[in-house]
Amino acid sequence: MMVNALHGVNVVSDGRTFELRYFDRLLFQHSRQNPALFIGKGHEDIKMYRGNFEMNDYVSERFPLYPETIEQTDHKILIQWHLHPNDDHIVVTTEIKEDKGSLYLNFEQWNDWYNRCWIRIPSTAEEKVYGCGEQLSYFNLKGKNFPLWTSEPGVGRNKKTYTTFQADVKDKAGGDYYNTNYPQPTFISTEKYFCHSETTAYADFNFENNDFHELHFWEVPNSIVFAVADTFKDLQGKLTCLLGRQPELPAWTYNGVWLGIQGGTEVVEQKLDEAKEAGLKVGAVWLQDWQGRRTTSFGKRLQWNWQWDARQYPELDTKIKEWNHRNIKFMGYINPYLVDDGMLFKEAQALNLLAKNEAGADYLVDFGEFYCGVVDFTNPKAVTWYKKVIKDYLIDLGMSGWMADFGEYLPTDVVLHDGSSALKRHNEWPKLWAEINREAVAESDRAGDIVFFMRAGYTGIQSNCPLLWAGDQSVNWSIDDGLASVIPAALSAGVSGMGLHHSDIGGYTSLHGNKRSKELLMRWTEMAAFTPVMRTHEGNRPEDCFQYDSDWETFSHLKKMTDIYTTLSPYIKKCVKENSETGLPVQRPLFYEYENDAYSYDVQYQYMLGAELLVAPVYEKDAGAWEVYLPDDDWIHLWSGQRFNGGFISIEAPLGRPPVFYKAQSADAGLFEKVGALNGFQS
Repeated sequence: MMVNALHGVNVVSDGRTFELRYFDRLLFQHSRQNPALFIGKGHEDIKMYRGNFEMNDYVSERFPLYPETIEQTDHKILIQWHLHPNDDHIVVTTEIKEDKGSLYLNFEQWNDWYNRCWIRIPSTAEEKVYGCGEQLSYFNLKGKNFPLWTSEPGVGRNKKTYTTFQADVKDKAGGDYYNTNYPQPTFISTEKYFCHSETTAYADFNFENNDFHELHFWEVPNSIVFAVADTFKDLQGKLTCLLGRQPELPAWTYNGVWLGIQGGTEVVEQKLDEAKEAGLKVGAVWLQDWQGRRTTSFGKRLQWNWQWDARQYPELDTKIKEWNHRNIKFMGYINPYLVDDGMLFKEAQALNLLAKNEAGADYLVDFGEFYCGVVDFTNPKAVTWYKKVIKDYLIDLGMSGWMADFGEYLPTDVVLHDGSSALKRHNEWPKLWAEINREAVAESDRAGDIVFFMRAGYTGIQSNCPLLWAGDQSVNWSIDDGLASVIPAALSAGVSGMGLHHSDIGGYTSLHGNKRSKELLMRWTEMAAFTPVMRTHEGNRPEDCFQYDSDWETFSHLKKMTDIYTTLSPYIKKCVKENSETGLPVQRPLFYEYENDAYSYDVQYQYMLGAELLVAPVYEKDAGAWEVYLPDDDWIHLWSGQRFNGGFISIEAPLGRPPVFYKAQSADAGLFEKVGALNGFQS
């Protein structure tokens, strides 16, 4: 039997087999020998230590399901799934329907006893897949499985490294290749379709099998959504229509580097005066310790009470006005937790706005030698109160932006106000946190002027958070957790619909002997000049990290790369606008521009900045020359003006001249020549 009830949909079934094609893409295939849908029972064991989760699952039951009944109307196809052939007992139904250019497989579970589900999507050995949120070790996900659970990403993120070993032994915090702040149950395929799952439950997407992808959920998902397109750009547009898009960044974003400074008003004033004297363009000063600081064995931490610390920052309110007069914006820091010795914690406690433990007391989370309450975002009164905290203490103070940190730490045994399962809300928490920030800005009539940035994410963050940052990379050259890792992070986040990305210049985490070197800082700085935002960070142990002003050469390097960034800004603005209008990420994979180039699908440490620039950051120590892959085109080296065609080339890449190329026929060639002239090239 062939069913053609929906446009582009072909369903073929003979009672024993079932096949679903959507515009000739095989998306679902079932036979009694190779079932497509399984249901079962599992018992999870979850341990959290400071945002690092140990997830164990004992699956006691797993059964294949059989499509015994297929019904069709003009607008949908209904499938009834049974535990056994010729069984009258319905376990799950699937409604197949189209909506706004996407194909929905909507699932309804008829027996609540089952709490595990496995869905298989046909694959081939040649297929490649990308996405699943922000992935820092792999861009092409084929051949690996990816648990999707927002958490600390881990220190080192590679079980073969000494740093990860030390972090595991001492802090249970080493992480692995799949750990990420921002997971998402979404992938795109080289078959030019995307697959998105509407669920917040823990999931594990397994791409190891050549014949199928197996999507494992700790529930029966609400829906699996597919869309197809002729090009990856069109596919990206359809995905971001579904998930939402980020707005354009404020115009002041591009005025210069965002300087991360700590230590008090006097320190900040001194550093800004030095920057002005040297001609360093500063777009914003980012003071994450504006509300005070706390020192632990980890290093410099913050006082998680979101009120101005006038002792450390005397006259800050006046200084903010002075900085604004100099076109330097003031940025701060906040997260969704309240330290238990702070005034805001006491206020939230008195108003009964904090999540509870099973005994009915306020739940306290260990954040590393201090404890915090969880503002309960399932409580409408808590949401209103926390938006007021942002408006009263951040926006009214004069902030033009802030780091909206964390969001990954919701414990699975916390008792929430609305009675919902914390296990099911955990992945959703970053999205709720983003919504609160966005609404606070909108309710203050500051949309388009204020920008906040987050590291945690999940489905729905796209239309709520204007800017992503890559999290807490190690201050070293490690491939999985250093400079290199932020490149696949930006690419995977981009194809997942989060097209504006940046990172801490120089990394953040200095532990287990890792200390930021001068060369690493300079290489990171030159890469940051070719991203939407440049922002420095002192790191968790500033005394162990080389800083942008540790010597004159490094300071001059930051100035030069900032000049390059600001000169290039008309092009970056255009790319950011394109992201807001079409969903195309600013940093995008090579194959988005060169679909017929087979090799480009395996490139994960280069990116296209918009459609016209190719960037190949140097991410290894002591590299004088760098190998670059160029798709077949007419390319011009940004710094020398030398012309190249496609293929592998070796290019000299001294500090300050990262491998960057532009298309010779680009409409922006004149601007690129101007950028190149800042660093040696004269047309």
